[in-house]
Amino acid sequence: MPAVLIHGVPDTHHVWDGVRRHLTRSDVAAWDLPGFGAPRPQGFGPTKEEYVAWLIERLEEVGEPVDLVGHDWGCMLTARVASLRPDLVRTWAGSNAPISAEYVWHPLAKLWQDPVEGDRWAKQYDAAAFAKDLTDNLQVPAELAKETAGRVDGTMRDSILKLYRSALTVGAEWEPELANLSAPSLVFWGALDPVCPIEFGEKLAASVLASRLLKLDSSHWTPLQKPAEVAAALEAHWNA
Repeated sequence: MPAVLIHGVPDTHHVWDGVRRHLTRSDVAAWDLPGFGAPRPQGFGPTKEEYVAWLIERLEEVGEPVDLVGHDWGCMLTARVASLRPDLVRTWAGSNAPISAEYVWHPLAKLWQDPVEGDRWAKQYDAAAFAKDLTDNLQVPAELAKETAGRVDGTMRDSILKLYRSALTVGAEWEPELANLSAPSLVFWGALDPVCPIEFGEKLAASVLASRLLKLDSSHWTPLQKPAEVAAALEAHWNA
């Protein structure tokens, strides 16, 4: 069975490049969500529910249960898929994305959710300034931050705004059904994450009865900051 890796926001499949270099297995796919380095299908509205439906459809096409992994929004979306369609998932692993009614959105998320400020951000987006923020505030290595910020095109910015505006109460909506996630689960978390504090990693691990909660000495972007450690944890999880 293959492994499928899903990125977060604002990212593409490239967030997994470092992790994949440390994996020994070859049947690993990292998908781009529609609007994030990939076209949005005709009529696709980039809301949280439509991303879940898109993932379910893609996984059905695989034809067998997969080892499903997500970071940031990828964590939230894949956990939702695993809770709705456990038949599609052999194992699940997720990183740095709270699925909790108690979580309060971080300042940038609130900005994106604001119809005036969010639209202004999208129109005036400055890749260099955003890269600097990623490095200064979230400890993303400078070159990787520059690459990440440079991929945030107009389609991605529009997708970000619509996704976050669909998700004002996603924690309250999706948290109860985490109990239906029956696949063996790993939660790996940057313990120094200022936007998704470690307490929410602990809550998520408890909600899905995770076999392991790995606390990494990193900030939010665990696949970029600790690729070797993430790869080792995933392979141990898959082979358990």
